Amino acid sequence: MVRVKKLKMTESGFKATDTHYHSDVNAAIAAFTWKEIVLSDSQLNAMWDRVHQSAGWDQGYIDSFVNMGQLPPEADPELPKTAQKGDKAMHEWTQHADAFLRALITLEGPGGSPDCCSRCQVSGKGCYRCLCCDNLGLVCEACMVVTHQNLPFHRIEVWNKLYFVKVTLKSLGLRIQLGHPSGDRCLRPTAAWGDDFVIIDCDQIHPVGLDFCGCGRSSKGQVEQLLERRLYPATVVNPKTAATFRVLETFELLQYESKLSTYEYYQTISRLTDNTGLHVPKDRYPTLLRIVHQWRHLKLLKRTGRGHDPIRGVSETRPGECALLCPPCPHPGINLPEGWEDIERGLRFLYALNLALDANFRMKRKDCSSEAADPGLSKGYAYVVEESAFQEYLKKHENETEPKSTCSRHDAVNLADMRPGQGYASSGIATVECSRHNAKRPLAICDMQRGEKYCNMDYITILSIQLCFLKLYLISYDIVCQWFIHLFQRISQIDPSSPLLQSDVEIRFLVPKFHLPAHIPACRNRFAFMLTPGAALGDGEAPERGWGELNPLATSTREMGPGTRRDTLDYHFGDYNWRKIVRLGDSLFKKLKTATSDVAEHVIAHQELEATINPEKLRSWTEAMTAWELDPANSPNPYEVLVKTPTQAAVRRQMAEDEEKALAKGVDVSLSDEVSPCSLIAMGIDLEGE
Repeated sequence: MVRVKKLKMTESGFKATDTHYHSDVNAAIAAFTWKEIVLSDSQLNAMWDRVHQSAGWDQGYIDSFVNMGQLPPEADPELPKTAQKGDKAMHEWTQHADAFLRALITLEGPGGSPDCCSRCQVSGKGCYRCLCCDNLGLVCEACMVVTHQNLPFHRIEVWNKLYFVKVTLKSLGLRIQLGHPSGDRCLRPTAAWGDDFVIIDCDQIHPVGLDFCGCGRSSKGQVEQLLERRLYPATVVNPKTAATFRVLETFELLQYESKLSTYEYYQTISRLTDNTGLHVPKDRYPTLLRIVHQWRHLKLLKRTGRGHDPIRGVSETRPGECALLCPPCPHPGINLPEGWEDIERGLRFLYALNLALDANFRMKRKDCSSEAADPGLSKGYAYVVEESAFQEYLKKHENETEPKSTCSRHDAVNLADMRPGQGYASSGIATVECSRHNAKRPLAICDMQRGEKYCNMDYITILSIQLCFLKLYLISYDIVCQWFIHLFQRISQIDPSSPLLQSDVEIRFLVPKFHLPAHIPACRNRFAFMLTPGAALGDGEAPERGWGELNPLATSTREMGPGTRRDTLDYHFGDYNWRKIVRLGDSLFKKLKTATSDVAEHVIAHQELEATINPEKLRSWTEAMTAWELDPANSPNPYEVLVKTPTQAAVRRQMAEDEEKALAKGVDVSLSDEVSPCSLIAMGIDLEGE
C-alpha cells in the first residue's frame, strides 16, 4: 500500500491537503499531475519540518514518501483501520499475491529445466516429473521407473511439449512384486486377475501392475501377501482392488473429527485422480465402503486385545468386552481399594457411580435394508446392545403405554408412544453414560422405536451396570420423577440379580440442572443436584454434550442399514471415549482447581452465616439435614418449602375485592376508567414474564 500526500504552498510553507492510497507506485504517480519545484537544501529541510508538524510524520514516513516506497500497514497511522486490524500475516501476503501466482503458473510448465534427464543426464529425454517427490526434476522414463520401485503410489506427469499429462507408473512398465523383499526377483510372478489391479490411496486411485509370488518362496496366499505390504484387499478370493493402510487410517480419524461421509471422501479422491470429468476412474465407492467397515471392526478388536486371546476367537467376544471403560469411575476388582465395601455410609459417595440417561431423536434411521441383509459385524461387543436379545425383550413390552406425567407437561413422557414417522424404522437412540466424566458405558446404547419409552431406558440401564456392584448410585434423567416410579418392580422382571436390587444398595435419583426448572416445586427440592449429598458440582447434562458432537453424523447413519449403523455408532463412541481418556488429566486438573480455588472463602462465609443463626435452631436444622441425607426415603426433606404461598389468581381476586370496597366508599385511584390498579399490576406481571 502506497500513501500519496498532495502538497499545497501556503504563506507558512507546504501543507498536506489530500491523501490517497494506492496498491502500487505507478498508480500513485499517475493519480497526480506533478509540478517540478526547485528548492535549496535549506528550503527542503524547512518544508519537511513544516510537513512534519502539520501532518504528524516522522522521518521514516518522510523518507518513504520521498522515495514513493511501500509503507507497512502497522507503521502508517493514516492507513484505513480495516488494514490495521485482523490477521497481520494475511495483510502482508496481499502485497506478494502476484509473486505467489507467478510461481504457481510457472509450475504448470517445465520452467527452466533442461531437456536432459536430471538423473542420468541423457539429453532430450527429461520429460517426466513426480508430483510427490521433492526436487526430483524432469527425468526420463527409465529413471522414473527405477526411482519409484519402492514408491509405486506416486503421481506422475509427462510433458507433451504443450502441457503436462497424467500417466501411471504401470504404463511406464513398473510392476509391484509381492511375496519378496525389495529388489528380489520372483522366478514365477503371477499377475493379478485380469492384470487390472486398482489401489486406493490418499490422493489418487492407482491402476497398477501387481504380481503375486508364484515361485513357492512365499507360502502365503494372495490376501496375506497384500496385507504384508500394508494393502487391504477388497475380497478374499482373487482380489482386484485394495486400499492402502494409510488411506484407511487417515479417513478413520478424519470422520471421527469431522463426521465426513465415506461417499464424500471417495469423491475427493476420485476428483484428485481426475477433476476434468474426461477420464473418471471406475467406481470403487461400494468397495471402499466395505473395506472401511471391515477395517474399523478389526481396529475395535485389536485395540481391546481380542487378537491376543489364545482360546476364544472373535466370534466368542463377550457383550461389552470391546468398550473402553471410564478410568476414574469405580470398577470393583480394578481400581477400588481393599475393604471399600465396609466404608461408612456417609462416605459412600467416594465410590459412587454417577449415571446420566437421555435420548436423541435426531439420530433417526430410515426403514431401509433389513437384519438379514445387513446384520452388522459387532454383536453387542461394545456400546450398542445386541440386537436379537433386544428385539425379544421389546416384543414382551410392545403393548405397554406410558402413564401421563404427574409433574409438568414433559414431552418425553406425554409423547412416549409417538411413532417415528412414515418411512422410519427408528425414532432415535438412547444412552446411559458416566455423568462425571462424559464417557459412554458398555452396552448403554439402544434404538428408540417410538418415543422415550421406559422399557428402553430400563434395558440399557440394567445392562450398563450389570457387572458393577457398588453401594451407591446417583442416576440423573430428564424425567426421573416419573421414570423411577415402579422402577424396581420393572427391573425385577428383567434381571432379578441386578446390582440395583441388592439389599444394601443406595440409589439417589436426580434431574439434570438445565431441566430442573421445568419441573414442579416438589421435584426441584427432591431431585436437585445441589441438595443431594455426594452429587458435588455435577450437573447431569453429560449426554447433551455428547449429542452435540454426534448429531452431524445423523445425515449419514439415517441412510444406513441396521447393522452398519450400529457398528458405526460403536466406532464413533469408542473414539469419543478414547478422546475423553487422553484428555482426562487436563480435565480433572481443571475441575480440581475450580473446586479448591475459593474453598477458604466459602468456608469463612459459611461460618460467618452460622454465627448469625440461633444455635438451637442451627442444631435442629443440622439434625434434620443429616437424617434426610442418611435416609431420604423415610425422613422429611428439610429443603421443602412448608409455607403456603397464595396463588396469583387468589391475589388478583383479593385486590379486586379491595377495589370494589374502595369504590363503594367513593375512593378511586385508577389511572383511567378503563384500567384499574389490579389490571395494571396484572399487565405488568405478564409483560415481565414475556
